[in-house]
Amino acid sequence: MANTMTHPSLLFLALLLLFFNSSVAAVMKFNVISYGAKADGTTDSTKAFLAAWSQACASTIPASIYVPKGRFLLRNVDFRGQCKNTAISIRIDGTLVAPVDYRVIGNVDNWLSFENVDGVSIYGGKLDGKGTGLWACKNSGKSCPSGATSLSISNSKNIVIMGLTSLNSQMFHIVINGCRNVKMQGVKVSAPGNSPNTDGIHVQLSSSVTILNSRIQTGDDCISIGPGATNLWMENIACGPGHGISIGSLGKDQNEAGVQNVTVKTATFIGTQNGVRIKSWARPSNGFASNIVFQHVVMKNVQNPIVIDQNYCPGNKNCPDQVSGVKVSDVTYQDIHGTSATEVAVKFDCSSKHPCTGIRLEEVKLTYKNEAAQASCSHAGGTVSGLVQPTSCL
Repeated sequence: MANTMTHPSLLFLALLLLFFNSSVAAVMKFNVISYGAKADGTTDSTKAFLAAWSQACASTIPASIYVPKGRFLLRNVDFRGQCKNTAISIRIDGTLVAPVDYRVIGNVDNWLSFENVDGVSIYGGKLDGKGTGLWACKNSGKSCPSGATSLSISNSKNIVIMGLTSLNSQMFHIVINGCRNVKMQGVKVSAPGNSPNTDGIHVQLSSSVTILNSRIQTGDDCISIGPGATNLWMENIACGPGHGISIGSLGKDQNEAGVQNVTVKTATFIGTQNGVRIKSWARPSNGFASNIVFQHVVMKNVQNPIVIDQNYCPGNKNCPDQVSGVKVSDVTYQDIHGTSATEVAVKFDCSSKHPCTGIRLEEVKLTYKNEAAQASCSHAGGTVSGLVQPTSCL
């Protein structure tokens, strides 16, 4: 009688092939080149990208959009949901390029935007916002467009952004607005230190946002955190040039969502205007910032390493002689050391109406010109533990 048993390794191979074929079949793939995109940097590929998105969004099974190497010119593109599946991956090996003439996208809010999507992942790629022309216009004092954010993700959930590089955005590089469960990792942002309003990553009205292993060089805040941001985790962040990591400005509006549960862990600031900052307008508001942790931070020649500014009033307009209604509480500064570029390395300028409470300084050592720096407090209360230099003024 013949032996009809299959060899175990052959059986495994057959199962592997079956799995591989089914997994390949289980993802619809869309290459933007198939829809007419050209990788020459001069042909408008906007319609091709929208066509690929439309197909991926309409697919009832997971879908993948592929952008090969090369440069793809895009006008403003809105990738909108709701989609029929919750797993769309966008893999970018090339560079997406904004029009050289800043006026083409300068008056729209966003260059590339995702709205009402669930389960979108972006892997790799570069975004070249071509912002230099608009910055020059703004610096000349002429009347200019306000400028576009390079990448906006709004009213969406379960988003992943990995290994993306954003260059020279007209305005903010990346904005997360009204989202839930966003993970960003290995993001690089690059713009000159004198480029106006080019915040690296801005988060507002969003919860459960994680930013990991990212390097941000820009002309405004490296990361800015606006009203309604909760449960944020930022770890292994390098910032500079730029204006630091800022919570605020808060309190611009009378009725405003608060900021809470924010952690910045393992960050380096090099030559920045600020290190870790909380700022609010000097005007009435029901806003607040609470349960904030800044931990394991290195400052290298930073102008304002630790700062709470509740008397923010740019141009002394709409807020002179008023006090901030924003309540700042439970802010921990732990293991922060390095050098300040100014004599006052720690400044707590809090609201006289709602003094800062629950500030904790633990193991802080900041020097100015190789000597102990100074601290300045106004309407601030809290505790100190371990070695703290400059001497606490709480």
